[in-house]
Amino acid sequence: MRNRPTNHLYYGDNLAVLRKDIADASIDLIYLDPPFNSNASYGILFKEPDGRASNAQIEAFEDSWHWNDSAEQAFDDVRRSGNMSAFDLLRAMRSFLGDNDMMAYLTMMSVRLIELHRVLKPTGSLYLHCDPTASHYLKLLLDAVFGAEHFKNEIIWHYRRWTGGARRFQQLHDTILFYTKTDDYVFDPPYTAYTEKSLKRKQNYHTRVKGDEVYVTSVDERGVRENDVWQLPILNSQSKERLGYPTQKPIALLERIIAASSQEGDVVLDPFCGCGTAVHAAQKLGRQWVGIDITHLAVSLIEKRMNDAFPGIVFTVEGTPKDLASARDLAARDKYQFQWWAVSMVDALPFGGKKKGADGGIDGIIYFNDLDPASGRMVTHRAIVSVKGGVHANVTMVETLAATIAREDAPIGVLVMLARPTAEMRRRAAAVGLYRTGIDDSFPKLQILSLEDLFAGKRPRVPNVDQDAFRRAARENTQHQDRLL
Repeated sequence: MRNRPTNHLYYGDNLAVLRKDIADASIDLIYLDPPFNSNASYGILFKEPDGRASNAQIEAFEDSWHWNDSAEQAFDDVRRSGNMSAFDLLRAMRSFLGDNDMMAYLTMMSVRLIELHRVLKPTGSLYLHCDPTASHYLKLLLDAVFGAEHFKNEIIWHYRRWTGGARRFQQLHDTILFYTKTDDYVFDPPYTAYTEKSLKRKQNYHTRVKGDEVYVTSVDERGVRENDVWQLPILNSQSKERLGYPTQKPIALLERIIAASSQEGDVVLDPFCGCGTAVHAAQKLGRQWVGIDITHLAVSLIEKRMNDAFPGIVFTVEGTPKDLASARDLAARDKYQFQWWAVSMVDALPFGGKKKGADGGIDGIIYFNDLDPASGRMVTHRAIVSVKGGVHANVTMVETLAATIAREDAPIGVLVMLARPTAEMRRRAAAVGLYRTGIDDSFPKLQILSLEDLFAGKRPRVPNVDQDAFRRAARENTQHQDRLL
């Protein structure tokens, strides 16, 4: 049953979430920054405890699409949607493009745009963020779904950055396509304050002398109304906003969109929410929000970002495992998403990626501090985490982690298991020995935690944990203190 969503973060395919959980005409504003079909892979950059960028990158998503059974199913879903304008256009595109990667991308977007139109209120607006890779095709699809008469602007976000020496003009802008559902929509355009020079010139212009009388006409105190070219800086590598997520957009960009096309208390939806800039801006401006992402890494980052920026915030996270049955289901469907979720359960930094053998048997890292008896100083150590999603326990799991601990000279190793460990596994783990800290305490060198243990609240025994995998979002000083469930 679909309910009105308020402050929800969903882990899952946005098409499935939209169909199952988001009610008709329940959303006031949609912002989406979907993959651009760039055929690139994007990795999340983590950082070491000293603030340096980590050598470990986790692939956040692969921005490439292929014509397969899923694309064919999406094409048929558009046909059965009842929107014949969208289907006729999509069919013409398929005739022109063929069954290739671009067609797969456009089909994926078409079926989702139809659902986004359904959940939008009559007074609502949609902003689709894109680049020249497919913006011309996406505009046609939006015309078909929303109606060409409801196209309002092609907004150009212009920024400066260093670019390469390709044989073309420098590409220094993105495109944001602005559509409304009807002609009755919320719109409060942004204004830019006058410069002192401009204000003086306008004041002189609006003051006229006729005979001995002075006539003064008003100057708009709000400033200059913004046009469709927005000069906003891109987030460079040194920006304080940077959280390490690829394709992250500046908060100022989302604040401008949200302030223009929604009111306090309205619901903002981002179905491709990535690192959560849209939901962050929505919370900051007193809106309710819904975010959806298909990677657990993104959901983990957004959880941390929102809690750092808005201490005491209340929101729900849907789709991540809440019990053994749902954990088993995730492990069976996607071993990497299961691995990243399990690593987050022990507050570890993800390590490695999808490339076979790239992690060297290490799936996560927990940094901790300990006193070095020789120098009398606190030093940083690494506890390593290994995740096993198999349904059967095996002593080889312990032996493999013990070998990795020895190879990496790691003080502590943690084995996270879907299955319940056997008594022999626990015996062999205990035989690996103890790590003795410089402050007269000891910890098992090889610790085993089943998911059953984790759901019961148990966590690894590691001293003085210093874990902050993602950069910390700055705390927001906001007047909007209502935290809506």
